Amino acid sequence: MKLLRYGPKGQEKPGMLDAAGVIRDLSGVVPDIAGDVLSDAGLAKLASLDPASLPAVAGNPRLGAPVSGFSQLICIGLNYADHAAETGSAIPKEPIVFLKANGAISGPNDDVIIPKNSVKCDWEVELCIIIGTKATCVSEDAALAHVAGYAVGNDVSEREWQIERGGAWDKGKGADTFGPVGPWLVTRDEVPDPQNLDMFCDVDGERQQNGSTRTMIFGVKTLVSYVSHFITLHPGDVIFTGTPPGVGLGKKPSPVFLKPGQVMHLGVQGLGTQTQKTVAYAG
Repeated sequence: MKLLRYGPKGQEKPGMLDAAGVIRDLSGVVPDIAGDVLSDAGLAKLASLDPASLPAVAGNPRLGAPVSGFSQLICIGLNYADHAAETGSAIPKEPIVFLKANGAISGPNDDVIIPKNSVKCDWEVELCIIIGTKATCVSEDAALAHVAGYAVGNDVSEREWQIERGGAWDKGKGADTFGPVGPWLVTRDEVPDPQNLDMFCDVDGERQQNGSTRTMIFGVKTLVSYVSHFITLHPGDVIFTGTPPGVGLGKKPSPVFLKPGQVMHLGVQGLGTQTQKTVAYAG
């Protein structure tokens, strides 16, 4: 099942994508894709619906992030062995955890704003975990039961702010529009092996990242369990799980960074694709 939210920013309605790729309106069934709707019982209720019985949404509406009501955007750093190598970093012994400001989240095809005074903006295609039920100190064996599903994410990063401005990666991760998520949430029953998904990112039509979740250092169940021992996870929370090699920071002989007017196109196998245009900060 593919769940989404559509409509103008701040006015999104809940929806479902049917087998023919038509958006079906869920606003008569649930108020939003949030809270208890993301639990196993809530998802089972939606799965029992006949999509043909729901109103079809005309046209090609804007898509927002596929969940709302989240309390946290959590990120994992250097979680792909080949990405760590390209940045010259050691393989982490434990997951590197940092936070992305909640204001960074945006729709999958919304413009990405290059912040004022930014000089090193970068792309990062990622698998996102969407939490379905509260998780505190859960075991790895129980971790996936707390997952509602998965989505594509772009952990847009400002590398100067992240690395060169006195510590704390969060500085380079939390700008407005730096967290596109979607186009939809794919429920976990449709992703039997999240550790076997191909992923890519193109910039201006040229392939930059071409990886797979197979090279993750710490897998999905490990991450959910690990994070839950430090931060209680709530329904709708998003975990960005790290990126494969090919980011601008790792380009040789010298790094390459985003400028206004470029187009990023990225996706994860079975989870859909995103397309964002970069635009200059306008004040």
